[in-house]
Amino acid sequence: MTASMEKSINKNLIEMLEKSRKLYADRPLYGTKRDGIYEWTTYEQFAEKVDALRGGLASLGVTAGDKVAIICKNTEEWAVSAYATYGLCAQHIPMYETQMAKEWEYIIRDCGAKVLLAANTTVLEQTRDFPERIEELEHIVLLSGSDAGDVKTYSDLLKTGRANPINVKQPESQSPMGMIYTSGTTGDPKGVVLSHRNLIFECDVVLPLLGMTKDDRSLAFLPWAHVFGQVAEVHGLINSGGSAGLVDDVNTLIEELGVVKPSMFFAVPRVYNRIYERLIGQMQEKPGFIRSLFYGGLKQAKREREGETLSFMENLTLTLARKIIFKKVLNRFGGNLRIAVSGASALSPQVAEFVNDIGISVYEGYGLSENTAALSVNYPGARRFGSVGKPLPGVRIEIDKSVEGSKEEDGEVIAYGENIMLGYHNLPEFTKENITEEGGLRTGDLGHLDEDGYLYITGRVKEQYKLENGKYVAPAPLEESLKLSAYVDQIMLYGFNRPHNVAVIVAAMPAVEKFAEENKISGSGPSLLNEPEIRKLFQEQLEHYGKDFKSFERPQNFALLSEEWGIDNGLLTPTLKLKREVVEEQFKSQIESLYS
Repeated sequence: MTASMEKSINKNLIEMLEKSRKLYADRPLYGTKRDGIYEWTTYEQFAEKVDALRGGLASLGVTAGDKVAIICKNTEEWAVSAYATYGLCAQHIPMYETQMAKEWEYIIRDCGAKVLLAANTTVLEQTRDFPERIEELEHIVLLSGSDAGDVKTYSDLLKTGRANPINVKQPESQSPMGMIYTSGTTGDPKGVVLSHRNLIFECDVVLPLLGMTKDDRSLAFLPWAHVFGQVAEVHGLINSGGSAGLVDDVNTLIEELGVVKPSMFFAVPRVYNRIYERLIGQMQEKPGFIRSLFYGGLKQAKREREGETLSFMENLTLTLARKIIFKKVLNRFGGNLRIAVSGASALSPQVAEFVNDIGISVYEGYGLSENTAALSVNYPGARRFGSVGKPLPGVRIEIDKSVEGSKEEDGEVIAYGENIMLGYHNLPEFTKENITEEGGLRTGDLGHLDEDGYLYITGRVKEQYKLENGKYVAPAPLEESLKLSAYVDQIMLYGFNRPHNVAVIVAAMPAVEKFAEENKISGSGPSLLNEPEIRKLFQEQLEHYGKDFKSFERPQNFALLSEEWGIDNGLLTPTLKLKREVVEEQFKSQIESLYS
């Protein structure tokens, strides 16, 4: 057992909530927007609802070892249902509202759920006949709304539980708290079984490194069905005594930042990329003086961060940039943001430094569902841009050099620690393949450790491929760099056993159309992508944003598409990861034409 676990006073998530209930009873926990105003639930009010729903679930026959599945975005009801389930020694199985009904059905059947919690009547209507087709599923409960016919509602269960209270049960530390179903870029989703101990370890180690306290507030928009959002803004938040405003619509994220005024912000690289793109784009419209001050301020902020001494004029430039420009940007984020965390996929060092130098301290971490969110993290006092930080206290990282990568120092990242999953549900052979005899998790990621112990992730083992000349290509880092172009919305590199790489690009059509209008290029919509001037634009973008990569890695030809890849058309997972094999198959003819 690690030192961090020995110091923990919590055996399970129920003990953690009980401790926070006493310490932070009257403090706000979750804010829900109703009629344009955030209404806040205190820790005591939240815990009282957990007690009531525990009784309600028990009235449906939920007991130790049973599975309670939920299809819902981030709501107070989601978190209440999780802790009510844990208090019965049962398991909580979250799913995304954005998933297809056939995926819901697969997961519910695979995990053997007894109860399904449906977010609203839309979800209810798509799942109403599931009990007829899934043997173990006995009940569906509607979380919001009251017109459910013969279906019980969340309010019904709270009422039942208050009338028939059930004493809380204390789960064993090593017992499962639930599962996170992986997004499944290939094949069916797989249930990652996590224990209470796994979650307690993350709460005890990660957020204290980042300095999260009871005075911190976040804006929760990362889906809690994904391990990153769940650890940060459900369990970690409750452990620290902090609070979170719940975003109902991610399209209003910027507006909500100004209302909730978070001090901490958890997001995926796509969000930071959009901040970068938007600010760079806006600067192109500003007068020369403002533009010059903006870039001058960024330059001096970087020099100051790196410990250089600034002259009087350089210091003046930085001071003016912060007062005139950077402060306005920070005010759009609520004016209270002291730390931002990036996870789930690689963040471009260029974007990380940019966001940091305008005044938002950004820290990148790394992990998977299989290791309960984080294996390593950059944190105040220990940060290196381009890396994913140092291994957490109590986590050991090894690099398996028998797995070749595109760089000599790379190998597969293997991790050891208290946060490694119990295994994959109903997949003992797959579990055996991915957890070594010594208990190490084979992450499937390529990377290396530098001389100071910082971890660098350079690609996925299964995504890398060899060109015809035998050179390895790990496509993800270059794809992330190319997506920094304002004209590139999405991109996939391809080159398996081919003489060179090519790219399939989804163009950012509003930016392309604006470029066409400014340069008097005829045409509109998808037809624009065939114009020679537009193809020349994309060629220049690929050269500019790919300049730091080796020549054999950069695409020699490309196809332009106008329709965005999404969850609905089956090309992205619910966590927005690219389903490469599906994209390759769907655009097979376009790819082949790039080699002719």
